[in-house]
Amino acid sequence: MTDLFALQQTRRTIYTLGKNVSMSEAELSALIFKTIQETPTAFNAQGSRAIVLFGKANETLWNDITATALKPLTPAENFPSTQAKLASFAAGVGTILFFEDQAVIKQLQDNIPLYAENFPIWSEQATGMAQYATWLALTEKNIGASLQHYNPVIDEAVASKWNIPSNWQLRAQMPFGSIEKPADPKEYNTDASRFQTYSN
Repeated sequence: MTDLFALQQTRRTIYTLGKNVSMSEAELSALIFKTIQETPTAFNAQGSRAIVLFGKANETLWNDITATALKPLTPAENFPSTQAKLASFAAGVGTILFFEDQAVIKQLQDNIPLYAENFPIWSEQATGMAQYATWLALTEKNIGASLQHYNPVIDEAVASKWNIPSNWQLRAQMPFGSIEKPADPKEYNTDASRFQTYSN
């Protein structure tokens, strides 16, 4: 089993992706779904949802849906660099769409009104844990990834294209693939600026 600390250090944001991955689509899907399944959720809500886009579907997400949504929002002189970034995501093996089921949150709020205002917060924490756990699982297989947030500007088009249930709210996108260019060295803030310990 891979050492967790070493795995955390290895996990990086990889933008230059390729398709040189030995795992099949079925194997990748199983890895992703099992990882999310085993990620904890408050009250065992299990409200996290995921869809994996491969091949043409992955290219459609980035080169069609996202590019179309961003073009009117991006200054014309900046759009070529935006297109290049999106194309780098499309060049990978696939993209994971992370959702949170709002119907699950509503049911918990109705059933346990004492914590009603907290369930949306706990849902966000759950999807964050699912995203990080999945990122580590891909890292262990030497697969690069990054975490993107083009929601909500792509939500409607994504839902229409892939028949997403109306109660699934898109929270993040994770393009993944072979690591064609490693990340730059990572700099860390000082421990003293971030952490404290007390004994009493």
